[in-house]
Amino acid sequence: MATAYWDRDTQDSSPAAATSFWKAGHAPTLIAAFLYFDLAFMVWVLLGPLAPMISKTLLLTPAEKGLMVATPTLAGAFLRVVNGLLVDRIGPKRSGAISQIIVIAGLFCAWAMGVNSFGGTLALGVILGFAGASFAIALPLASRWYPAEHQGKAMGLAGMGNSGTVLAALFAPMLAKLFGWNAVLGLACIPLSIVFVAYMLMAKDAPNAPPAKRLVDYFEPLKQADAWWLMAFYSVTFGGFVGLAASLPIYFTDQFGLTPVIAGYCTAACVFAGSLVRPMGGALADRIGGSKALMMVFVVAALALAGVGFAPTLASALGLFVVAMLALGAGNGSVFQLVPQRFQAEIGVMTGLVGMAGGVGGFYLASSLGLAKQLTGSFAPGFLIFAGLAVAALIGLALVKGKWRATWTSGARI
Repeated sequence: MATAYWDRDTQDSSPAAATSFWKAGHAPTLIAAFLYFDLAFMVWVLLGPLAPMISKTLLLTPAEKGLMVATPTLAGAFLRVVNGLLVDRIGPKRSGAISQIIVIAGLFCAWAMGVNSFGGTLALGVILGFAGASFAIALPLASRWYPAEHQGKAMGLAGMGNSGTVLAALFAPMLAKLFGWNAVLGLACIPLSIVFVAYMLMAKDAPNAPPAKRLVDYFEPLKQADAWWLMAFYSVTFGGFVGLAASLPIYFTDQFGLTPVIAGYCTAACVFAGSLVRPMGGALADRIGGSKALMMVFVVAALALAGVGFAPTLASALGLFVVAMLALGAGNGSVFQLVPQRFQAEIGVMTGLVGMAGGVGGFYLASSLGLAKQLTGSFAPGFLIFAGLAVAALIGLALVKGKWRATWTSGARI
């Protein structure tokens, strides 16, 4: 799908209309995309803040806890590809409506019937994967309204909806303490329903959508090495962000003996940092180029995550996590400044593919931390391996950035 933007009747071609971000697109759709993304991300990682209480009730092992919080991430990863296809065939607004209805209905049923086994948590995780797959809908919904020079800002603002993970970390443990963790599943349906109504009223598909392609055409980008590079980079930036968002409540309770509520506060501080800088990362990438911004991201993230493995105190670990999340959040915005520059005609499916790679990275990090804790008694090996992946991404980016700058012709900084 082409990255389109509202032309506001081409006869009005004043410089302000052509260059001002707020005049270049459709603000109500951008706001609707943010709200949808925000609440979807809130419930996508809901099992993370509830994990200490769920594991106590169901007597889960560390590996089972890791798999439980990682399952929504993996389900969301693959469902992002499905949503990417739907976006290009039936439009982002309709695709988003379908996904929201599935999530609301699934949470309501889980609350009404109860979740009483490890298998039940995995089934719920698959349903929550539809919330994580909102990424492949919300970003194209906003992106198609904006020209190339504003892609970083538009994608960054819409993508700042990952701040919903802060809401989950802050409120889920408190509500669970008051009403029980199963009640939180039902309570989540209330804000989700309100946002669904706002979304249906505010969101609007961009005009001039090209006709649907053949199914096989959607996977044409995978024949290009650039697609695989972008997917790899996002598996580190977004994978690190969402993997930590899901795992930190478990880390803080197991490593430092914090209560679930205090662990939620610590997690919220880390996640808020990463969410806040996503649009800043996109704006920075617009200014200096996505590849340069990403190189800085990978260096900082690798150092911070490696340091966490040896952090002796809560204060030092918390500080390093905040630094890592700041870098990873900026990296998320930077990657999606680059995607529309290379794949303008396939933005819908590329959002799904790149988002899928990010989800896979998050699943790996969350599940490997639980496995590392069970096998070695420490979370450190999981953090060190992921830091190594950030270094590998840095090396890969150094190899391809020169070619990208020489061959991409979008007119924006690469």
